[in-house]
Amino acid sequence: MKQIQHKVNIVPIIGKADTLTESEMKRLKRRIMSDIQENNIQIYQFPDCDSDEDEDFKRQDKELKECIPFAVIGSHNIIEVGGKKVRGRQYPWGIVEVENPKHSDFNKLRNMLITTHMQDLKDVTEDVYYENFRVQCISQISQQAIRERGKLKRDSVIQMDGVITETDKLLLQKDEEIRRMQDMLSQMQEKLKATSRSSNSIYSDSQISLEFDNRKKDGIINV
Repeated sequence: MKQIQHKVNIVPIIGKADTLTESEMKRLKRRIMSDIQENNIQIYQFPDCDSDEDEDFKRQDKELKECIPFAVIGSHNIIEVGGKKVRGRQYPWGIVEVENPKHSDFNKLRNMLITTHMQDLKDVTEDVYYENFRVQCISQISQQAIRERGKLKRDSVIQMDGVITETDKLLLQKDEEIRRMQDMLSQMQEKLKATSRSSNSIYSDSQISLEFDNRKKDGIINV
């Protein structure tokens, strides 16, 4: 989880929830959340509800937050229970239903992923994780440009005053490219600081949210 926490949204899930009793599941959930906090692992954080949201949505949002990590059950078997066909598992002591909220958090997880919080998950992925990836790529290319400029400078030959060689032109191009990249990175840092001051979100200063669409025309990089 530490290796991917800065690349994707992490939603903790406990599989095979039917192998634990209700009290065991509660203890396991508390232990998992405690380990996540102690190891500073960043998981997906539900956004706070707006003040004008209806009470049903606020209640649903509270239930989702309390369910983390989600305890789910999976099954390919269709079983008839009370004249109704359900997906679940047959045991000697009874039947465990995948979509029964008393047996599993599957319904809550499904609604959270594809209904109530799908757009927020997409926004976080695009505005934080993908933009952070693009920043890293630009930083790497900037460092590469600096190395190439140094090599060109070492390989250049001293010419007469007033004579501009092809190597000199390449050096000027590299200087301009490096300057523009550094300006872009500087603006990213400034935007990050402004975002950190105005928001109480979980995203740390190492995560950068910015808009690059208007900069594609610069011709520096298209990632």
